[in-house]
Amino acid sequence: MALTVPSPPAGAGGPPAGDAPPISLYASHRPRLRGRSGTAASTVSTVLVVALIVLFLASPEAGAFRNGFLNIHQMWVALAGRPTQGILSVGKGFVLNIWLSAVCESIVLLLALGIASLRLTTGPVLFPFRALAIAYTDFARGVPVILVMLWVGFGVPSLNIAEVSSQSPVVYAGFVLVFSYTAYVAEVYRAGLMSVPRAQVQAARSLGISSRTTLRRVVLPQAVRNVLPALLNDFASLQKDTAIVSTLGVAEAVHSAQIAGGVEFNYSGFTMASLLFLAVTVPLTRYTDHIMARDRSRRLAGTTV
Repeated sequence: MALTVPSPPAGAGGPPAGDAPPISLYASHRPRLRGRSGTAASTVSTVLVVALIVLFLASPEAGAFRNGFLNIHQMWVALAGRPTQGILSVGKGFVLNIWLSAVCESIVLLLALGIASLRLTTGPVLFPFRALAIAYTDFARGVPVILVMLWVGFGVPSLNIAEVSSQSPVVYAGFVLVFSYTAYVAEVYRAGLMSVPRAQVQAARSLGISSRTTLRRVVLPQAVRNVLPALLNDFASLQKDTAIVSTLGVAEAVHSAQIAGGVEFNYSGFTMASLLFLAVTVPLTRYTDHIMARDRSRRLAGTTV
């Protein structure tokens, strides 16, 4: 239900109460196209935009771009791969992207909650740890992920430390993604924890509920629900940033497409890799929009002033 303002009472300079419908604060004063007119206008505009794009790509001026990035045969070659020619499969590389993002997201969820909880503590004994948590989040959010990837991927092996410098590039890449995104997600968690009213925590404690149970049963469910759209957006960004691991020579989708381009002198493999990423991130983005719309409707339901 939209947020509404009641009509002014009779004798207050406006029409008698009940004569005019309530004014919606979110309604536009411009006339809207509804029903068949709205559907027709939407269809025409969509067809027009698609037609302009198709005409541009079909023009002689876009021939080089078409052949270099939209070659269907080369896209299939990049997707399937040709091991005998040294062309790695973009499809198999994308499976590594999915696996790496899933593992990193699981670890980030746990570590970020610990960092956020630590930053909200007030005890003087934990001050050094709070200071370290603040310094870590500032550093991890301030330095580009690709720079940290290069530092760790090429710097750690040069340290010649047993069991540390001999790991595979996938391990270093996963560490960097966890290191960087834990800082972002920790701030999202902290905002969610701070959004829970203090009175609810005090009420739970007054009933004899322990601090740990209060955090698990009262605070966390509300905090996560408040920041769920932001968490989903961070995970969509993490899924895309798994492509950065190609800087370490990891055979994921982008690195495989780069190899295919170097062998075939055609870059349609990059288009195929982009389509694979879109196949994952677009549904996740639409689901995030759905969660945000549902949460907004829930908050505004029954609210009038």
